[in-house]
Amino acid sequence: MLLNEEEKARFKRDGAIIRRAQVPDQLTAPARELIEGWYREAYVPERIAAYTQRTFAPELGSEPALLDLFHRSGVRELAVDLLGTVAPVTTVQIQLRLPDAEVRGAQPEKAMHVDGVACPHLDPRELRTFSLLVGVVLSEIDDPAGGALHYVPGGHLRMAEWFGSAWSLGITEQTPPEIGTEQGVPLLGGPGDLLLMHHLVPHAVGRNLTSRPRAMAYFRVSHPNHAGRRLEALRNPWLDYPPLATPDARPATR
Repeated sequence: MLLNEEEKARFKRDGAIIRRAQVPDQLTAPARELIEGWYREAYVPERIAAYTQRTFAPELGSEPALLDLFHRSGVRELAVDLLGTVAPVTTVQIQLRLPDAEVRGAQPEKAMHVDGVACPHLDPRELRTFSLLVGVVLSEIDDPAGGALHYVPGGHLRMAEWFGSAWSLGITEQTPPEIGTEQGVPLLGGPGDLLLMHHLVPHAVGRNLTSRPRAMAYFRVSHPNHAGRRLEALRNPWLDYPPLATPDARPATR
């Protein structure tokens, strides 16, 4: 089932929608088994910071059972419904938030940010942006303190305004101060739940104070023209979303 008008209106307003039980268990179960096997056999505790900044289980980035979460679940069709068309999706990012008791030292927290802009591990002049963040929940997340992703509804519009006025390439601040201090709304749910979130929605991830790991599979989805207009897409939130664009959706001016 494609997105209905209410969901599209919510996406335009909040920059994010959640579809419960979108991905069936016959797809999430093999994905979880792969990740759990990697954690038992290949996880290196000393690399926790690198895993957190980039991806856990990098060896599994192109595994068919993980890519199936996007390609065989109807999720790709939902992305196309928002973007009109999408560039090929060939890799997955696995993000685990481990219980504090299992980590040697603290797993790095992620302050409010927009992916690919002024990331601590990137050159601040380098942009690695995209159009749409797709997240598939792979574990029970029923506690905001369990390493849940926290996002700011409507933050895509506020960030576009900031990118079009006070920000310039090379600035190391990831968000304006008034957004950086917000707590955000926690993403809670269970295996198979789906998050569709505009790239410009600021989000953060904190410590996992529970006894269970939190597991998410993320796909960074781009409009095919995104790479050639990254700066413009930061300032015009609907540039990569032709099906949602309206006559008043103009680029922000500097």
